[in-house]
Formats: sequence, C-alpha cells, structure tokens
Amino acid sequence: MGMRKSFTGVLLVLAIVVAACTMDASPEPEPTGEKPSMQCDPQLLSAFRSWAKAGFSGSIAISTRGTEDCLAGFGLADEARKKPNTADTVFDIGSVTKAFTAAAILDLADKGHVALDDPVGRFMPELSGPIAKATIRHLLLHASGLRGSIGNDDEPLDRGDAIQAINRLDIVFRPGTDYQYSNAGYSLLGLLIERVSGTSYRDYVVTEILTLPDGKVVGGFWNGEPTAPRDRAVGYLDDGKPTDDGKPADDGKPADGGLSAGQHWTMDANGGLAMSTRHLATWTHALFSGKLVSAESVSIISALPSGLGSSLGKGKSQTPGWVAHDKSLFGEPFLATAGGGGDVGHNVVVAWLPRRQQVVTLASNKPGLTAEQLLQAVGRSLFTGQPLPEPELIVGKDISDDVDGSYKLETGGSLELDADEGKLSMSANGADAVAVLFPPRDEAEARRRAAHESRVSALLAGKTTEGKQERSALESDFGSITAVARSGTIERDGELRTYVTITTTKRVITGWYAVDDKTGIGGAEVPTGLPTLRFLSSGGASYRPEDPIGRAPAVTVTIQRDRLTVVGPAGTTVAERVD
Repeated sequence: MGMRKSFTGVLLVLAIVVAACTMDASPEPEPTGEKPSMQCDPQLLSAFRSWAKAGFSGSIAISTRGTEDCLAGFGLADEARKKPNTADTVFDIGSVTKAFTAAAILDLADKGHVALDDPVGRFMPELSGPIAKATIRHLLLHASGLRGSIGNDDEPLDRGDAIQAINRLDIVFRPGTDYQYSNAGYSLLGLLIERVSGTSYRDYVVTEILTLPDGKVVGGFWNGEPTAPRDRAVGYLDDGKPTDDGKPADDGKPADGGLSAGQHWTMDANGGLAMSTRHLATWTHALFSGKLVSAESVSIISALPSGLGSSLGKGKSQTPGWVAHDKSLFGEPFLATAGGGGDVGHNVVVAWLPRRQQVVTLASNKPGLTAEQLLQAVGRSLFTGQPLPEPELIVGKDISDDVDGSYKLETGGSLELDADEGKLSMSANGADAVAVLFPPRDEAEARRRAAHESRVSALLAGKTTEGKQERSALESDFGSITAVARSGTIERDGELRTYVTITTTKRVITGWYAVDDKTGIGGAEVPTGLPTLRFLSSGGASYRPEDPIGRAPAVTVTIQRDRLTVVGPAGTTVAERVD
C-alpha cells in the first residue's frame, strides 16, 4: 500500500522574477518535431546548477506573457537508462490536477450548464446526506465538509462505487461553514462533470481543457488512457530506490501508460494528470489569459474571497483549484498550487504572477531537494531581482564505513548508520531516537507534535470513517492488525509526519501519516523506511547535517571508537555501538 501525498499548496511562498534565457541546460532530448528546449541566462543557470549539486533533480520552465524564458533540466529522469531531465520530461502533477478540474467546472458554467451556487444533489440525486446540499462553489473551495479520499490511489473504482464511497465519508461540518481540504470533493466534481457533459471526465478534460486554442494537447493521465506523451521521470524515494509506478519499460514507453486496470476514479479529478513543466507553464498562461475559460471565470479563480475559503491565514485564500496570496508576503499578489506523491516520488509546483503575467513551474523526481523546497529557498531573491542564493555545499572528507552499524540509546531506541559516497545516513529507530535526531525547535512545536500523534492514533484506531477505511486497507495488504505503536514525529516538507510501527498477523511494518486538525489524512507512506537524516564530515570525528536550504535539525554528531554523541537543543545524548 502506498498512499499518494496530497498537497494543498498553502505552503508555497512564491513570487518570481527571472532573467531572460537562451539555451538548454541538459543534453538535448530526442527529436520531437518541436523547437529544442532553451536554457537560461548563464548567471541564473549557474545558480540552478549549484542547487542541482545540492540535490535538486528535475525540470524548470518559466514564461512571461506566453513567451518561454527559461527551460532547463537537471539530474536524471531515469538513472538506469541515463536519461536526463529536460523541460519536456513528463511528471505526475498530483494535486495540481485540481486546477484543471476547476477549469472544467468553470467552462461548464460559462456554457450555462451549471451555476456555481447550484447544489450538487440537483445533478446527482444518488447522493445522500448533507453532501447533496453542498454547492458546486463549496466543493471548489474545499468548503463542502467532506473529509478524506474515496479509495487507495490506484485501486480500480467505477462510477457507482465512487459515489457510494462518497456517501460513506464523514461530513465534518455543515457545507459552507468551514474549510477542509478534500480529495473526495474534487472527485465528486469530476463525477459531476461527467454527468453534466454527457461524456467521460477524461474525454471532457482532454477535449475542452487540455486542448489549447491552437489545437495542441498538453499532457494526459499518469495511469490509463489518454496517457501523457514522451518520456516520464522515474521517481526515487528516500531510500534512493526507484518507484515502480511509471518506470519506463525496455521499449522506452511507460510501463503503466494505458495498461493499468481502470476505472481510475480514486485519482481522476483530484490527482491523476501528468505533463511536462513546459506544457504546464503553457497551459497556466492560457488559463489566466482567458483562452480556456471566460474572463469572468478567470476573475473567480484569481479573486481573494473575503469569507468562504479565507481561513488559510497569513494572507492566503483558497480559490477554485489554486491558493491566492495577497500582497503581505512579497508586495504583490500571486496564485500557486502544488502536487506530488509519496508513491510516485514526484513533486510539482506552479505559480502565476498576474501583474507580470509570468508563470514559474518546477518539478522534481528525487527527495533530496524537492521542487517546493527549491522555490522556498530561492523565491525571495528571484522576486527582488537579486542573484539567486547558492546552497552551502560542504566538501567534507570521505567518511569511512567503519562507522557503519547500530548504536543503542540508554532509553531503548537506536541510531542506524550507513556511510556511502562521502555522506553518512543516520536513521532513527524508535520514538526516543527520533526525538534525539529530529528535536522540536521549541515547546510550541513539541505540543503540536504531541497533538498530531494523538490524532494519528485516533485515525489508526478507526475512530472515524476514514480511519476505519484506512485500517481495512492496511489489513487487506498486510494482515490483521494486532498493535500500532507511535514511533516519533518529524517535520518535513512543511508538514508533521508521525511514524508508526504496525504489527499484523503476517509482519511488522513502518509507515508515516500526516493528518490535519480534523484527523483527515493529508499524506501517508506505508510501508516506508525509518526517518533518516544525512550528515557530512565537518572534520575529525564530527559531523553536521547536510543542509542546503537551512532547515535541517540543529544537531551535531561525534563518533569516537564505539560511542556516538549527539548534541542538540535538549542537550547531549550518548549511544553505544552494538554491532
């Protein structure tokens, strides 16, 4: 089981100004009949290459007023085949799909087939309970009260089963009275598109939303037909292993493209699309310049609502498929959305700056430095027109594998060490080890972690409908659950992740969950490895975290003989080698 991570986009802090660009940053892609990719201004390109050395592997596309300014790729899309990332490499865009579904709904509204304040039950009488009274606008703004998803990511699910799953979900507030990010809400919008249009969701989106005025189709679907064309990026997980999903077969075609069993209602409409950064930038400009929906619909997407959807805080508001930021962050408003998946290994972000009519898209296929993290690191400098900051690249001494092994804490947990290619990976085994290696910054964060752990425990105890479904899915894959133990909480990619050890009648597995304040699953990965932090040598027997964006835990490590010492905010902890 691997649950795709859902991104709300509320973490993005993007406002981008870039220099003009001229040629390609990676080896040329295979001929496609289109003009070759172009690379950025040398100074900008040099900075991006430094971030690639720090761990970014992916693609970048930036355009202004529809003109491509900067197209570049870094690292490998497929290590086994030595295929480089380019601006034409295809990525799973995950929850960015919601922007396309929202555009399809607004297109239907433009044509007079629906009104945003129509209750969804008007078109779908098979819905039961409070959700039938939710309006289309409520669904677009995550204000319907629906919590959760309607199934495992790639579980075959037909229309009837999807509607039944929605009817079984918890409604955590009366529609229109609060905010709850909901994959299921956008799944319901996709079902509505199919009902109102008289054609399938996929056909409508491809024909009306992915097809630009010049007839070009940008993108497709990650699973099933029509699949996104061209080479896909293979995703790599925290342990460095490639994901199975989307890995090219020997003939260079996606192994799952058009072959995965459908129907795909678990992901359709909320996270099923795939495309390149070049095509995503082209589509975003077309959307906001009124080439896909009416000017009135563009204003609805771009507006900062004063009531519904305004509860995100810090100048952020939910709009249909996007998060709108006011002037408080960078001095001018912008819109952004993000997506990706733990099981696919991709992360994608896109931002639209209305005043400059500029689009910035980034996609990554490795966890070392994700697309979101890169924009968080360089966005402010790009916005102010300053040279991009360069990551702190420590050229440490080679680390001997003599330090490899397990180091036991007095409290029972252990730190597992593995030296490879000049870096030291240290994994925390047990809640006490997690607290040592990933300490909270302050008491307030410690309280947030404790509250998060309580919500994860409630989820896996099956105290909500979503929790019952999660337990059922786990038991289907791994056997009857006999015990669940919390194994510590870390902060990564702007969210809290609580690790758990799940004991079943067949095996013991490790996983993590990120839940919101209403105990809805925001992201999860089961099974997964232990939480791991990478270190570089800082001289002698001392090590410091690899930290290109300045967000690593404030810990240092010393290893002398068979004793490991960690110094952090809470003091000094010693572990003794046991193997």
